[in-house]
Amino acid sequence: MAKDQLQVLNALDVAKTQWYHFTAIIVAGMGFFTDAYDLFCISLVTKLLGRIYYHVDGAPKPGTLPPDVSAAVNGVAFIGTLSGQLFFGWLGDKLGRKKVYGMTLLLMVLCSVASGLSFGREPKSVMTTLCFFRFWLGFGIGGDYPLSATIMSEYANKKTRGAFIAAVFAMQGFGILAGGIFAIVISSIFKAKFDAPPYEVDPVGSTVPEADFAWRIILMFGALPAALTYYWRTKMPETARYTALVAKNMEQAAKDMSRVMQVELQAEELKKEDQTKDFGLFSKQFAARHGLHLLGTASTWFLLDVAFYSQNLFQKDIFSAIGWIPPAKTMNALEEVFKIARAQTLIALCSTIPGYWFTVAFIDKIGRFTIQLVGFFFMTVFMFALAIPYEHWTLKENRIGFVVLYSLTFFFANFGPNSTTFVVPAEIFPARFRSTSHGISSASGKLGAMIGAFGFLYLAQSPDKTKTDAGYPPGIGIKNSLLVLGVVNILGFLFTFLVPEPKGKSLEEISGEHEQEDELENKV
Repeated sequence: MAKDQLQVLNALDVAKTQWYHFTAIIVAGMGFFTDAYDLFCISLVTKLLGRIYYHVDGAPKPGTLPPDVSAAVNGVAFIGTLSGQLFFGWLGDKLGRKKVYGMTLLLMVLCSVASGLSFGREPKSVMTTLCFFRFWLGFGIGGDYPLSATIMSEYANKKTRGAFIAAVFAMQGFGILAGGIFAIVISSIFKAKFDAPPYEVDPVGSTVPEADFAWRIILMFGALPAALTYYWRTKMPETARYTALVAKNMEQAAKDMSRVMQVELQAEELKKEDQTKDFGLFSKQFAARHGLHLLGTASTWFLLDVAFYSQNLFQKDIFSAIGWIPPAKTMNALEEVFKIARAQTLIALCSTIPGYWFTVAFIDKIGRFTIQLVGFFFMTVFMFALAIPYEHWTLKENRIGFVVLYSLTFFFANFGPNSTTFVVPAEIFPARFRSTSHGISSASGKLGAMIGAFGFLYLAQSPDKTKTDAGYPPGIGIKNSLLVLGVVNILGFLFTFLVPEPKGKSLEEISGEHEQEDELENKV
């Protein structure tokens, strides 16, 4: 069985890079483009939502979302994503990758559109509908993680597999960039058409009624790229590894791959005695063979996301602190969207996107393990470099240095654990657990993201009661938050040692499926 089965899989492993590889990258990558757009675009419009729906007459500063509303609007998509990663990860191993792949995209398209619609005009009804649809949007996005990674790893050849999976993930960078650029365009158009005085001149007039359309258009635009790739997703055949190793249909696997790779592949029907007695996910065998690997992939992704998402969310506050975004009261509502989006776009261009593509370029040369270790190491160094002399960085003349270090932290997150934690779980587990294990690892990451995003919303508040944001209790301040994040990165560095290096090996070799097949053959 091992021999026959491997003919199809071996053909995939040694295949030259062909057009179908790039089609798979684009089709899977557009899902990630949409994921990133949808998850990050909310941070561009939260200040606008505060001005529109939580304006307080006579207040010296524009309205902001109350802490609980802010946490709900930002966090509900994360909860949805975590649930989707576990559910669709499991479903992808049960029903097959292809069947589930279209479902997740459809959910993303529908909920992107719906999150821009709201029932009623009261703040409560607007925020409730927004949160409801962002939860289900997150649920669809969650499914995209394990399925895109698994499909790409099972389609790829062993020489360039890392680069292909990383390229799918790197589309996130373009999604963030597109979010920033689209928000700049929309806010500029609205600003030109409906100009308004700054808040300090006219508190009510600074937020034009039309601004209520701006945030809806920005959120709804996320449906477009996903909708465009839906047709191509439904046309992709099931991966040969799933069909052969899980569904045990050798005929179909050979037929599908002959069509995709345009080569002739022969396959025999499986005989009854060749059917393997598989162990389950919660069995002692799985724990013995892959338990530490799963702990390694889940813990490193968790720790990375604590650091990564906490930075992303207090990014706009950092921009304000260093003067890239002027005080809110000196701008009108649309101007504020424009400035936040501009800052986000600059960060994406300078550090986020280059980091992702450096990973694509080097992952199959220097390996996942090295990239992850080096990434965590430099993230630790730069976090401490930002934190220890923090007062120095807040001075006007040192702003550029602060931005450079902040960008470098992002660069080494993306040319480092942010990419590798996505790639490795799609490679090191057996085919019948691959999607589930990736789902568990990525869900663990989202749990870290929630801690990063919400824990640090509170932690990063000033210890001085008079300087905290409206409605927040005093925290430990940005400096101490950065020190805590430095320690988180050190832990990530240490847990990386639990994860094996899959570079240059076939998926069956890494996951030990060869040995299982051979053991079974010897018993027959």
